[in-house]
Amino acid sequence: MKVLVVGSGGREHVLAWKLSKSSKVSKVFCAPGNAGIANDAECIDIAADNYEALASFAESNNIALTMVGPEAPLCDGIVDVFNEKGLKVFGPDKYAAQLEGSKSFAKNFMLKYNIPTAKSGTFTDPKKAKEYIENEFANGETAIVVKADGLAAGKGVIVAMDKQTALDAIDECFDGAFGDAGYKVVIEECLIGEEASILALCDGKTIISLASSQDHKRVGDGDTGLNTGGMGAYSPAPVVTEEINEFIRTNVLDNFLRGVKEEKLNFHGVLFVGVMITDKGPKVLEFNVRFGDPEVQAVMSRLESDLFEVANAVVDERLDEIKLQYIDGSAVCVVMASGGYPGSYQKGFTISGLKEAEADGAKVFHAGTAFAEDGSIINTGGRVLGVTATGNDIKTAINKAYKAVEKINWDGSFYRKDIAYRALDRLK
Repeated sequence: MKVLVVGSGGREHVLAWKLSKSSKVSKVFCAPGNAGIANDAECIDIAADNYEALASFAESNNIALTMVGPEAPLCDGIVDVFNEKGLKVFGPDKYAAQLEGSKSFAKNFMLKYNIPTAKSGTFTDPKKAKEYIENEFANGETAIVVKADGLAAGKGVIVAMDKQTALDAIDECFDGAFGDAGYKVVIEECLIGEEASILALCDGKTIISLASSQDHKRVGDGDTGLNTGGMGAYSPAPVVTEEINEFIRTNVLDNFLRGVKEEKLNFHGVLFVGVMITDKGPKVLEFNVRFGDPEVQAVMSRLESDLFEVANAVVDERLDEIKLQYIDGSAVCVVMASGGYPGSYQKGFTISGLKEAEADGAKVFHAGTAFAEDGSIINTGGRVLGVTATGNDIKTAINKAYKAVEKINWDGSFYRKDIAYRALDRLK
């Protein structure tokens, strides 16, 4: 059978690679793909936001299943287009995708279905938003989080460690820094603890979690500097103990499924739950409706189950028949980025050492690459590569990943040197 992956980043490379390993898959296409994805799938020159063209391609090429990687097409209704044509597609429809596309929608859903989350307020009036902030700091808050309500390419969240920064964040949102996404804001208490990422498959009737993982959002070692799309990840995350996992299953995932059923949401895909594990227990930071990147690199590298069979079970509402299997040990993904990221960066530099990096068993997932005219591979994005390795334990996986990273280079490239440091700390 033939499958189609929509997108061009590291997440889509992982999905294409994993689907290509299925004995039931004869061909993987990716639209539009990138230079690395071309090693695992046939890249098709159709943009991820050209839904009619993608659906027509799926029809004319007898695509058995389409998996949508990025959030923007999901929130914009690509699944609705495919559903109208009777095409099998993995992901929630436009209405259900508001769980990521609108932070106020997600917050209201969490509160309605008793999902533990931060105290918050939602505002369309900057004056009232600032009054809320003034009151919160007057009542003892020492930090607060301001979130643009809509999709802002991962840049619409400001963690304000003082009142003035929070007030300035309101001006930033309503002055158009995040486009239409910022004309409604959600203001939350700042939760303190250790974050974890929970990916869960949902077919509208059943929900099951994938292996736990932890992302590294800050650009610098020791979690310093600006937030990014993710500088690395590892799985499993030891902070998610059996007790924590059971709490999340009962209080988050089961309640989420109850909400899906009661609201009759068309949700046949993956739920990404960002969790802060506080001293008062886990609380949900956010919902996303697609695989996390770079978490998916680590999780899928450990998954032994056939992704094509799993995804089909989700779409066909047969998820209760699936039992996920993983390899023992750990997986680590180290993101290599362009100099200047997450700010402005230069692109077009030739990347060397890719084959050498994979010689000892690591896998290099491409997030922002393209072919130059001479056939070489160049950097085209901020996050460029996700160098991923598995091992019998976390130390072995870390060493293997960094050994591969050290063989890759382009002008200005950089990476964090401490991915999975929290897991190592727990071994001390």
